[in-house]
Amino acid sequence: MPKALPLMVQGTSSDAGKSAIATALCRIFAQDGYKTAPFKSQNMALNSYVTLDGKEIGRAQGVQAEAAGILATTDMNPILIKPTRDSESQIVVNGEPYANMKAMAYRQEFYEEGLRIIGEAYERLAAAYERIVIEGAGSPAEVNLNDRELVNMRVARLTNAPVILVADIERGGVFASLVGTLQLLEPEDRDRVIGVVIN
Repeated sequence: MPKALPLMVQGTSSDAGKSAIATALCRIFAQDGYKTAPFKSQNMALNSYVTLDGKEIGRAQGVQAEAAGILATTDMNPILIKPTRDSESQIVVNGEPYANMKAMAYRQEFYEEGLRIIGEAYERLAAAYERIVIEGAGSPAEVNLNDRELVNMRVARLTNAPVILVADIERGGVFASLVGTLQLLEPEDRDRVIGVVIN
């Protein structure tokens, strides 16, 4: 069976509508007859979705799995970050608590391990499905974070996914946010963007 074809949804900011667009794409691909799964490498949320085997993933990926007509698994969101107090979070890996970590320690000490966990989860999904709808987080133009990010263009490169960029018109400056995001991307990442959605 050939590996799944990925499509990634990224945004110019948080709350641009990535989750809703990714959910719609999961439903559309499934209705078109493709075996489809959602994927978000790393999610930050206090509330989680509990899988059938009692493990935790992000709620959006649970809803996206429902939209695709499949059961949610931890491979769809291998890393869940649950804030506990200022600059500290519980890290949930493959649905189970892994450790409590400060933000700086997570970036510096967990990065390589996180990349491995994400890659392995994606490979399992890609072997089992025909389409993977990948959701990013925040913005790919957060240049202060991009050297060790685990959720936007790093994942697009890892999975060789084309990217749709979503912007929220209600925030104002929607065209500037789209153009600015594109200009701040590395050329190889800019080339991955195949279209934009003004939400």
